[in-house]
Amino acid sequence: MTVRKPLFGTGGLTGVHEAEATLRQAEQADRQGLDLFTVSDHPYFGGRLDGYSITGVALGRTRRISGLVSVSNLPTRPAPMLARQITSLSALTGGRLVLGMGAGGLWDEIGKMGVPRLGPGAAVRAMEEAVTLIRALCGGGEPVTFEGEFHQVRDLEPAPVAAPPVWLGSVGPKSLAAAGRVADGWIPGHAADWLSARYRDSRPVIDEAAAAAGRDPADVVTVYNLPGLITDTPLASPRDREGRWLGGSAGQWVEELTGAVLEHGAAGFVHFRVDGDPAPYDVTLGRWAEEIAPAVREATLSARTA
Repeated sequence: MTVRKPLFGTGGLTGVHEAEATLRQAEQADRQGLDLFTVSDHPYFGGRLDGYSITGVALGRTRRISGLVSVSNLPTRPAPMLARQITSLSALTGGRLVLGMGAGGLWDEIGKMGVPRLGPGAAVRAMEEAVTLIRALCGGGEPVTFEGEFHQVRDLEPAPVAAPPVWLGSVGPKSLAAAGRVADGWIPGHAADWLSARYRDSRPVIDEAAAAAGRDPADVVTVYNLPGLITDTPLASPRDREGRWLGGSAGQWVEELTGAVLEHGAAGFVHFRVDGDPAPYDVTLGRWAEEIAPAVREATLSARTA
């Protein structure tokens, strides 16, 4: 198993009333050495900020950190226009972008925006087709004509910008197989981690589809959304009775995440502050960025160079 340098990110606030706090969070994460600033994308909720608007402004205020809309709501974002968005952001930020994509989950909400409803199978096919088209519209070259089931373009000029890595938030078997065929990364749904039944049942579907497509399954990395408390003192147990991660002291986090990288091949972690955390937001973020992330990086570096 290849041991990679793990990525560390923070999940950003998205409420309209949290706009300034969101930008402060991105600036702090950048200053303290995190790799990713991620935001969700729910354009049908009026109280939420648009994912790409947040990302553009946040990247404009930072220097090193990459942005990820996790995941882009594809049904409301036509693939050719999404291609232009991500190539423009990549050009403006020196490539500091990861493209997160999903098939769409909350169709009752999505439909309120006038988007035709797709069944689960069709939504996955539309997502996989969109990845193919978006990549074709990156990197320059000859004009692209694409006649797909869901997306069509004719003699459209590609942007002279390389495609960013594509991570899919796949959940069901068809979507997981699509991740194996076309994605560079996978974000397990419902904050499932490396010890969960969801991961154990899902990852083999990705690996089998990747192998069937002639790809190395290891090229589809797994990056986890990971909510949890960061406490001053160790918890009696960092997991609940069902095995779900709760959190704990910095030392407990470091031990758990180092094991996830070395024993389970985890490629990265995005921390989300949980409701009821008594610490101020900037304190929790600082402990994640300055205590936990560096220690895990160091521990895994030692293993990679041993």
